Amino acid sequence: MKRLMLLLAFLVIGFSVSATLTPVVTAQEAAANTVIHVVQRGETLFRIALRYNTSVAAIVAANGLSNPNLIYAGQRLVIPVSGGTIPPTQPPGDPGSGGVYIVQPGDTLGRIAQRFGTSVGAIASANGIVNINRIFVGQRLIIPGGGVVVPPPGTPIPPPPPTSGLTGFQLGGHVAGFSYPDQMRAAGMTWAKIQVRWNRGDGANIAQGAIDAARSRGFRILLGIVGDKNQLAENPTQYYQDFANFLGEVARLGPDAIEVWNEPNIDREWPAGQINGGNYTQMLRAAYQAIKAANPNVIVISGAPAPTGFFGGTCQGSGCDDNVFIRQMRDAGAANVMDCVGIHYNEGIVPPTARSGDPRGNSSHYTRYYPTMVELYGGTFPSRPLCFTELGYLSPEGFGPLPPGFEWAADTSAQEQAEWLAGAVRAARQGGRVRLMIIWNVDFTNYGGDPQAGFSIVRNGECRACNTLSAAMR
Repeated sequence: MKRLMLLLAFLVIGFSVSATLTPVVTAQEAAANTVIHVVQRGETLFRIALRYNTSVAAIVAANGLSNPNLIYAGQRLVIPVSGGTIPPTQPPGDPGSGGVYIVQPGDTLGRIAQRFGTSVGAIASANGIVNINRIFVGQRLIIPGGGVVVPPPGTPIPPPPPTSGLTGFQLGGHVAGFSYPDQMRAAGMTWAKIQVRWNRGDGANIAQGAIDAARSRGFRILLGIVGDKNQLAENPTQYYQDFANFLGEVARLGPDAIEVWNEPNIDREWPAGQINGGNYTQMLRAAYQAIKAANPNVIVISGAPAPTGFFGGTCQGSGCDDNVFIRQMRDAGAANVMDCVGIHYNEGIVPPTARSGDPRGNSSHYTRYYPTMVELYGGTFPSRPLCFTELGYLSPEGFGPLPPGFEWAADTSAQEQAEWLAGAVRAARQGGRVRLMIIWNVDFTNYGGDPQAGFSIVRNGECRACNTLSAAMR
């Protein structure tokens, strides 16, 4: 029982929020008598309705909006157009000689300017762009002196030049929604992570809402994409390819990074009896090839294993200790098919500078301490940077007693959580091996059998960790 409790302590259940985000516009919805409008800064539904000679109520009904006062820049809206007459694509106030271009995956302002014979400065000026390196897929850009350029569906998109996309150290947060973008930015976060669940038959558009939501708020987006372990168990070889094909289609939508699966070393996420780092590497290899073929700019992160010593340093039918699992990945050639090594750390109850002193049993185990986790994963893959796709500290403060299996964090205060998160950021920046750290989590509210809210940094609207993280990022 004690070992079972320890295993539970290592596991943090993923959460898919794709269903809560803005509905994706389908081809059927964009058929005759409709036009797609990408919301610009400062627009309201009333102004959009006037522009297209329709009503606010019609737009609300067409898009299933629950709050007509809540729209955001970059959001895609289906606009019913009477009689199929579509107004000019040029928004009111645009230069009379300009056209509109819809940003595609892999585009940069430099490439767009070169394509249309203009300059980056001219496009930036026409669109009020402050940061010329930040544009997002689906964004409408006024092209001075250009015509209307909207690539038809199915038009092949030439791949952009490859880039690692991970320079220096970058910080982000795992979000259930985007209720606190200002606090995230104040903390120094430039990334957001959202987990997406795929079932056979789903199209890549299930990821569009998450991408749009992050882009519209100015964040880079990491998609943690997980499939169905039961479907995987039926025919692993075929599933690897089907999953890879799906990830390739998602890559065309232009996310910044994709984490391929989640915690594949335990039977909560991978079929029992098939858990092995070599098997996972087969999936990773197919995924890497499909993603890079579709969009070389997408960063591929290996699925972070659950950090655990439950299996006694072995692989068993129900799972593998993560040190064994990543060695199996290494031996199968995983270093050649990923840009960054995914890693989780979410069971700490001592500062991230500590290497000893954990009061629990098995206190010398590497998973207890931040430095030993970094050394293990960095030593196993010396040629690849590390990406913490989950790093968090559990505190019950403000929520009540922890559920069974998580009692180990009973004495951790919210202030300690805030200070330890900042300490992990400082250690990562100084160490140089970690390029991305996603804080687990920003705004989850569930406090049941899996106390996700106990890991959240925003509590009752307050974010102590935002202040400590901000200081650590300066």
